[in-house]
Amino acid sequence: MHLCDLTMFYAPHSGGVRRYLDAKHDWLARHTLVRHTLLTPGPYRGLLAPHQHTLCAPPLPFSDGYRFPLRTRPWVKYLLELSPDLIEAGDPYRLGWAALEAGQRLGIPTIGFYHSDLPRLIAARFGNWTQAVTRRYVRHLYRRYDQVLTPSQVMRDQLLEFGVDNVQVQPLGVDAERFHPRRHSEHLRRELGLPRKSRLLIFAGRNAREKHIDRLVEAFRLLGPDYHLLLVGPEMPCPSVSNISAFARYVGAAELSRLLAGSDALVHAGDTETFGLIVLEAMASGIPVVGVNAGAVPELVTPETGVLSPSCAARDLADAVIALFEQDVAAMGHAARQAVEAHWTWDRTLARLFDIYLDLLGQPPAGTGTARAAG
Repeated sequence: MHLCDLTMFYAPHSGGVRRYLDAKHDWLARHTLVRHTLLTPGPYRGLLAPHQHTLCAPPLPFSDGYRFPLRTRPWVKYLLELSPDLIEAGDPYRLGWAALEAGQRLGIPTIGFYHSDLPRLIAARFGNWTQAVTRRYVRHLYRRYDQVLTPSQVMRDQLLEFGVDNVQVQPLGVDAERFHPRRHSEHLRRELGLPRKSRLLIFAGRNAREKHIDRLVEAFRLLGPDYHLLLVGPEMPCPSVSNISAFARYVGAAELSRLLAGSDALVHAGDTETFGLIVLEAMASGIPVVGVNAGAVPELVTPETGVLSPSCAARDLADAVIALFEQDVAAMGHAARQAVEAHWTWDRTLARLFDIYLDLLGQPPAGTGTARAAG
């Protein structure tokens, strides 16, 4: 089998889509005979790695490294040259259409992975008047794929509401060896100048409007000195609040795993998450989560593994943090780690995805220990 992934959401500091594609490539190499090709926009046409091909596309301003293809034809031509057996498209723009046209001309199945809430993203930039138009566009595009995947049930429900029927939930996963409780370090509090018994919470991610960093800051202003917040990520604000620290830079996975495991809990104010990889990474690190009861986060966080705030309002977030520390935080962290091991390791989620691929190609499921037979 030759699988080709096609997406514009692959840049040096991009998030969940890149982690998914990199994890899938590694898993396929270890467990199968599949040839995996990744085709992404870049500054030139060529090879960035043995499996990663790029075609020229202009940079998208203010997008942290993304590039936006303007024409479909070169991408279709390149896909025809690659001649895969299966194409998966990871974005809903030019490359989504290129995947469909190439798949039709090659006579092969196509998959559309609906990673982002497109109507909400467009409305946030251009206004709510775009919602109806964007929903029609999403329906028009995704009804053409042989299979559509979403990372969460809330995203599947959205597509069903739009009139897209051939949808399956395909959760993302987490590297449960990299993100592990053993990464815990007693030195983190010392680095931050905190007492050893301080209540330390962390948020890591982008400083984007939908993450509601301003509300997190206000929540910890309300909580006062008994609670400390560490903000991690590029362009994070450094507010003049004594119980908030910021690492306003990109951190790699090794450093992030240390920061997560060294904290007491993750606090996440986002209420429109389509999956929530940072939530899983925190849970894998053995810490509970304070999140918002909206979006996909409730599909990951249960009363045993965290606390859900009724909204992203600062007072509600502060009350949820207080409620967390009225419970056995260590036991909740242990339960969070167990939940990840049971449901969300990359080995579990990607084995399920591989069976979806085999089904589309008319082959029987791989089954435990037999995946390498598919070539």
